[in-house]
Amino acid sequence: MSSSAAVASQQPPSLFDPVRIGAIDLANRIVMAPLTRSRAAEGLVPSPLAVEYYGQRATAGLIITEATQVNWLAQGYISTPGVFTPEQVQGWKKVTDEVHRRGGRIVVQLWHVGRISHTSLLPPGEVPVAPSAIRANTKTFTPEGFVDVSEPRALGIEEIPGIVEDFRKAARHAMDAGFDGVEVHAANGYLIDQFLRDKTNHRTDEYGGSIENRTRFLHEVVQAVANEIGADRTGVRIAPVTPSNDIADSNPQPLFERAVERVNALGIAYVHVVEGATGGPRDVQPFDYDALRSRFDGAWIVNNGYTFEMAQAAIREGRADAVAFGSLFISNPDLVRRFREGAPLAEPDRSTFYGGDAKGYVDYPSLDPA
Repeated sequence: MSSSAAVASQQPPSLFDPVRIGAIDLANRIVMAPLTRSRAAEGLVPSPLAVEYYGQRATAGLIITEATQVNWLAQGYISTPGVFTPEQVQGWKKVTDEVHRRGGRIVVQLWHVGRISHTSLLPPGEVPVAPSAIRANTKTFTPEGFVDVSEPRALGIEEIPGIVEDFRKAARHAMDAGFDGVEVHAANGYLIDQFLRDKTNHRTDEYGGSIENRTRFLHEVVQAVANEIGADRTGVRIAPVTPSNDIADSNPQPLFERAVERVNALGIAYVHVVEGATGGPRDVQPFDYDALRSRFDGAWIVNNGYTFEMAQAAIREGRADAVAFGSLFISNPDLVRRFREGAPLAEPDRSTFYGGDAKGYVDYPSLDPA
């Protein structure tokens, strides 16, 4: 080994270093977090603007798409895309083609919102579904603006295998659409998270009560996805202490330690963990994230309020393999370059986060060409 190579090998890892996550090679460790933008076209098909939006951000080591429905009952917000019809798959294929053309990598985040929905967003006669019939004290975004979510009904035990199957099918459709992998959304108070937490899961069958039972649905969904597309292209997002969407658990530490152990046994590529309150304070509740990581053998992606300096420290100190950034990617399509050059960061216009057109979506400028 040359002296220069020896010196290089002794350098601490950086956000700008490549990394392999499962079967996916990333050019750097800067991840674009999933960001709901509510701009899907008719039929919940990704629009042509989505092609431009994701393509502009292809220098991220990995893009995780906005949360994407696995069936018609999975929708909880206006104009969020699906990946369960041929038209939706074709719409996403245009997105993945553009991201790959620009040298990027992209996975789709699959979700089912469960009780965080409104009857106006669902097929006629349907109501939101949940592990238990407990209405959430929160609002959702509908054609009439933000309104209280609707009263849910409890899923019958005979219905659960069908939802697991919908996740499996959606994962297959995602691969048909050209995605590099799938992230299962098990965070932020949506359906899988509702099964995990004792505030929202009052079931007395094999999906409720004990931690083993409450982690069963998560395990079954992730197993179905991993069996369909390969564990090395499967990830999971969790948010152990976020209060988002009226979610909570009386003892989250052992719950999420067991949840991580169960997905680790499946050999999946990564866990993506939201530290603290999603989009809010990181110190909302004491929690030992190192204990979670010690239970997982794959890549560890951290998220929530990270600055460039915090992210570099997390990589350098071995607390993470990659760091996900959310709103910074909305207003800085070239975030990787700005980090690398120490350039100023543009502030996002929060009034354009949800719904609308190109404004606040694809019109944030990149730095001038070098």
